[in-house]
Amino acid sequence: MNTALPRERKQNRTLVHSNPVLSRLSKVSERTETNAATYSGIASKTLYFLLITLAGMIAQLLVKTAMAGEPVWQTLTIYEKFTLSLSMKEAVIVGAALVIGLLCELLGIFVRKTIPVTGTLYAASQGYVISFLVFKVLTGYEYLGLEALLLTVAVVAVMSWLYSSGIVKGGKKFRTVLLTLLLGSIGFGVLGFLGTLIPATRPFVETMLQNPALSIAMDVIGLIVAALFLISDFALIDACVKEGYPKQYEWSAAFGLVFTVIWIYLKILDLLMQFAGKKDD
Repeated sequence: MNTALPRERKQNRTLVHSNPVLSRLSKVSERTETNAATYSGIASKTLYFLLITLAGMIAQLLVKTAMAGEPVWQTLTIYEKFTLSLSMKEAVIVGAALVIGLLCELLGIFVRKTIPVTGTLYAASQGYVISFLVFKVLTGYEYLGLEALLLTVAVVAVMSWLYSSGIVKGGKKFRTVLLTLLLGSIGFGVLGFLGTLIPATRPFVETMLQNPALSIAMDVIGLIVAALFLISDFALIDACVKEGYPKQYEWSAAFGLVFTVIWIYLKILDLLMQFAGKKDD
């Protein structure tokens, strides 16, 4: 039996979420007393997406091996230390992976029923991009990928413990602080972009953007925001189960959580790359 969520409760839903997938999930009004979403169902689907991410990483390694003899098309320097030599085919494939990831994310947001497929393609494409960063960009420093993985697991575990123990709750004050941090980060980025368009402020903004300490500080703030967003994710997943969302919404919950976890991993990996790129200066 499906029921609608009372209007009063819909107005009290989470103010902001870590990603559009879970944000839209909070607006679902369907409820059921049979065949409802469960924690085990969400966990199994989350594991599925993570395994698909791993499959994407393996695919990149196979492509890298197959294209080992391709002529170099472009050579780039990243963080002053990492040299990336790309063939035309490699550039096209990694570019396609980025586009597929973006398109599948958007489709998953607006056409929820496609998530079993679009979520799978998204996870595979992100796995390809992650493997490209670790095993192509970070040649000789591949251990940074493992360090980022261990730190990501630690962040998820700590935030899960903070939420489950009740030390940090996804209440109104928490969401207000989180929204403030998010809007502050976005505002800083917008101001920086606008500053580059104004001749009088452009030199100052460019000097700031080239400051490694500022770049690292902004990444640290971004990582903190991403980690805190896990609390909102856990709260919404909790509501998904306790309020009796239909079982098909397990896909949305799992996809949203994996989105945040990958976001955190990439933030941590970027930080480690910056530290490694500067430590010999």
